[in-house]
Amino acid sequence: MRKGSKIINNGKWRKCVIMLSHFLILSFSHSLFAQTDIAPLRSLQVTVDGDPLAPPIVELGGGHHVSIEFDELSHDYHRYTYHIEHCNADWTPTEGLFESDYLSGFNDLPIEDYENSFNTTQLYTHYRLTLPNEETRLRLSGNYRVTIYEDDERDEPLLQAKFYVVSPSMNIMAEVSGNTDIDFNSRHQQLSYSISYGANKVVDPLREIHTVVMQNRREDTRVVDLQPNIQHAGGIGFTHRKELIFPAGNEFHKFEILDVEKPGINIDNIRWYEPFHHATLYADRPARNYEFTEDQNGAFVMRNDDGNYETESEYLWVHFTLLLPEPTTDAMYVWGQWSNGPRDEACRMTWNAEQHQWEAAVYLKQGYYNYMYVREDGTSPDGNFYETENEYIVLVYHRPQGARYDKLVGYRIMNTKF
Repeated sequence: MRKGSKIINNGKWRKCVIMLSHFLILSFSHSLFAQTDIAPLRSLQVTVDGDPLAPPIVELGGGHHVSIEFDELSHDYHRYTYHIEHCNADWTPTEGLFESDYLSGFNDLPIEDYENSFNTTQLYTHYRLTLPNEETRLRLSGNYRVTIYEDDERDEPLLQAKFYVVSPSMNIMAEVSGNTDIDFNSRHQQLSYSISYGANKVVDPLREIHTVVMQNRREDTRVVDLQPNIQHAGGIGFTHRKELIFPAGNEFHKFEILDVEKPGINIDNIRWYEPFHHATLYADRPARNYEFTEDQNGAFVMRNDDGNYETESEYLWVHFTLLLPEPTTDAMYVWGQWSNGPRDEACRMTWNAEQHQWEAAVYLKQGYYNYMYVREDGTSPDGNFYETENEYIVLVYHRPQGARYDKLVGYRIMNTKF
């Protein structure tokens, strides 16, 4: 048993188990039985040149690298293979291309860069795929999806990672304002942007140009294929469009666990209950007024105080609590860019009627995390304040007449500051 834990002899085992079980039920009212059903692949992260905070966008032929990393929760060897596919702007597979059109080299190869965890309670193996590599290079711009399989079992995908390859040839100008078409410096932010064709020949912009707009990289609220309301010979513009009015939201909550022996940012306590570490966050409640706090708009960074985060970080059950007078929705979720979407069942919360609070436990690796709470309909109880600092990304795709795929020809990233 780990340092700081009390050794239990056989004569006192049954009594201590009963006492410990009672304590855990009181402390964590959601079901602990669900904690035994842990997905074996965890901590998927897609980065460009090792920057965990930057969006996964890489310039074609620019000498940059995309890394796809994840953990498998054992020290057993697994032969994982990766399959790369080119996708349209809406993430449907690009049917007009052959694999040799967008890849130079080979596809469906095994991931050979892996390493076992060292001196951790939870055994795991860290896998890393880097693109391009000696066997595989990307030839076209656009959306790319990488699917991970075990032993080429193509009918049973285990993980999917997405990233963007851009060949910048169009210029994008954009701005965000708290003065929207529905309120003035209140609860919303409105985006407007324009696109300059540059040297690209655009005959029919309504059919050839596709745009995607995301707030804080949330795909569930993204705006796609919006029609421009300004057209001229050199480009198009999008202004005063109700589709580009976003709830302003609030600054993200955050926590950090660098050492399992002592609490970090927003951590009430860290305890060891065989066989897991448990970190309990301070309870959150919806804000009545805006208060600025530095965040990373939902991002996460794997790290610890001891050494190599990839193989020397612990896993913990992180306990979230949201205080509310009444359950105003049938479902509530914890969301961050580290989760599998805003309605990830692994991050679904449970309503505690006695304590008037939503509760959840999520199995996470040590590091720094941003998070927010999201209802079933995608809205958040955290409030909306126009001053909130958000990240907006505009992606521009061009499919000329007769072309077989959506070229990603430009993007713009903005962080609002009012």
